[in-house]
Amino acid sequence: MALPFAYNWRNLVVRRTTTAMTALGIALTVAVLLAVVALVEGLHRAFEATGNPLHVLVMRKGSESELSSNFTREMYQDLKFKPGIARAASGDPKASLEMVTVVSLARIDSPEGMNVTLRGLSPTGVEMREGLTLLRGRWFETGRREVVVGASIAERFPDAEIGKKIHLGQSDWDVVGVMEAGRGVANSEIFADLNQLSADYNRVEVLSSCLIEATDEVAVQALINDLNNDRRLNVNARTEREYYETQKASGAPIQYIGTLVAVIMAIGSSFAAMNTMYAAVARRAREIGTLRVLGFSRGSILLSFLIESLLLSALGGLVGCLLILSLNGMTTGIGNFVTFSEIAFNFHLGPKGIGSGILFSLIMGAVGGLAPALMAARKEILTALRET
Repeated sequence: MALPFAYNWRNLVVRRTTTAMTALGIALTVAVLLAVVALVEGLHRAFEATGNPLHVLVMRKGSESELSSNFTREMYQDLKFKPGIARAASGDPKASLEMVTVVSLARIDSPEGMNVTLRGLSPTGVEMREGLTLLRGRWFETGRREVVVGASIAERFPDAEIGKKIHLGQSDWDVVGVMEAGRGVANSEIFADLNQLSADYNRVEVLSSCLIEATDEVAVQALINDLNNDRRLNVNARTEREYYETQKASGAPIQYIGTLVAVIMAIGSSFAAMNTMYAAVARRAREIGTLRVLGFSRGSILLSFLIESLLLSALGGLVGCLLILSLNGMTTGIGNFVTFSEIAFNFHLGPKGIGSGILFSLIMGAVGGLAPALMAARKEILTALRET
């Protein structure tokens, strides 16, 4: 017969000090792991939320990012009338010639400056980005030195507020609006008029990329194949979503390092749980002997002590989840290794992340509690009754 669950819970309550200390160690380990999970998940969600499935990004062949691509106006004129490209209400093709560079702006917690993505584009490029809304102010006017900043930029960079000026290229530019793109990466970008920006940076002919919209999903792959096989253009075309998918690697180093730290801490926490359970077995030797006399089997005692260890670790896991919930939704930033600029995003800890934290704590409890549970189950009745 099995020992009642209340027996294990009572033992944890009686040893409240050791229970609290061990659970706290497990909680901190789980919190470290979940902080990494929330950070990486938030970064992935930001890139997944960026990109229309009908959008195709065209860069110079051999380029891995818009920053390193040399896409010319001549190439743009040659491709914008390709079959399969959608048309706007005006009849013009939905093709946006764009220039991408990085600028350094002083951040609240980094006065020396951080790299931010600066994107020059036409009104067509703004219209093509569905889900992009203007929070405050107005959009930049063509031919003027005006910029619209992403919501995360406005929040984290004091110089990027409406009414202020930021230095770009050879001139000062007026901040006239703040845009919001949901979870998309446009929140971390600055938009400006393409022609004015390229003139200030002496890049009138050689820009970065072209964003085009296909008529439908069937036309997307046909358009990509057509562009990639056109030797005259010498371009590399792929879906916008695929381009941002490759940038998820930015969070990989943090994920690896954070997981390694969590694993090292988990080993320590497992030993802490093991010491706690060994101490419990030593103190309760007579109790174990009495349970055997009352008819409880070795298997029942083994299961009881293992359950007690799992309860202890589950308590630590729950506390760890509560500790990290305060981070959920908090905005942070990380360097993008593709664009060499900062991408802002929100920590995200969903049910899957919490479940992984609880499972992680239970594994620690099982590893730490198995050996003491086996020790308790193997005790001989007379030997256990003689121990003090």
